[in-house]
Amino acid sequence: MLARARRYFAANDVLAVDTPSLSPSAPTDRHIDSLSLKESGPFLQTSPEFHMKRMLAAGYPDIYSICRVFRGGETGRTHLSEFTMIEWYRHSMRLGAIVQDTVQLIAAILGRSDLLKSVFRQDYAAAFVDGIGLDPSTAGLDELAGAAVADNSLRDALADDRDAWLDLILVTRIAPEFRNDRLTVIQHYPASQAALARICPDNAMVADRFEVYYGALELANGYVELTDPDEQARRMDHDLDARRARNLPEVPRDEQLIAALKSGLPDCAGVALGFERLHMIDAAVDDIRNVVSFV
Repeated sequence: MLARARRYFAANDVLAVDTPSLSPSAPTDRHIDSLSLKESGPFLQTSPEFHMKRMLAAGYPDIYSICRVFRGGETGRTHLSEFTMIEWYRHSMRLGAIVQDTVQLIAAILGRSDLLKSVFRQDYAAAFVDGIGLDPSTAGLDELAGAAVADNSLRDALADDRDAWLDLILVTRIAPEFRNDRLTVIQHYPASQAALARICPDNAMVADRFEVYYGALELANGYVELTDPDEQARRMDHDLDARRARNLPEVPRDEQLIAALKSGLPDCAGVALGFERLHMIDAAVDDIRNVVSFV
């Protein structure tokens, strides 16, 4: 399967690169728990993303990396604290093109060209309307809590974190209804969940971000990249404020990434794909521990 991935990238002139496993900074996203050697770092990489963007800003062509990454608090049937990520970046690709590139790579790795015949694409808002009858942009917190079938303890835990409610509903109510024999692409996530994606030029309410599922299993997360250094710095500072408000560990933002964006990140799109989850599909198992040698 890894050989198929490398053949796909070679056939599309995407260059293999290596990035460090340790970094003095870490993602500010409050939903990502970085592991560190000491309290103040260095941090084990949760993704090669920041380093790869610095390479793009330095003039690299289309690039990919197959590497081990690390995340705290991620254990269970579909999560490991250490796992294999396939991440790649393509110049000048818009949302439709990078989505197509992603499903083609998944089909190639699995040796399943039949998957390309039945890919289902849907906007995030439409998935909520069809799945639970609520518009995610206008539904009240009580409506979202009701849709999540939340008890009092969960209501207290999530409180007024709208995006946390939406994430929970997507995972527990909407994704389980995806057909289990095809790839489903959910695109145009709310702007509040843009992460490092650009805001859609045609609709400021949504971001050019997408995820790919096989049945209810999330495989990939990608987007047309944000290239504005000031907006990136603002988002990181907002994340850090949210971390403080929730008493989460504070991490240093990546100033070298900001500097790279200031020097000029070219228009590009990138995707992160979990390899072990593809292996789960190939092996027809529902526990990620069944496809790794050491747990």
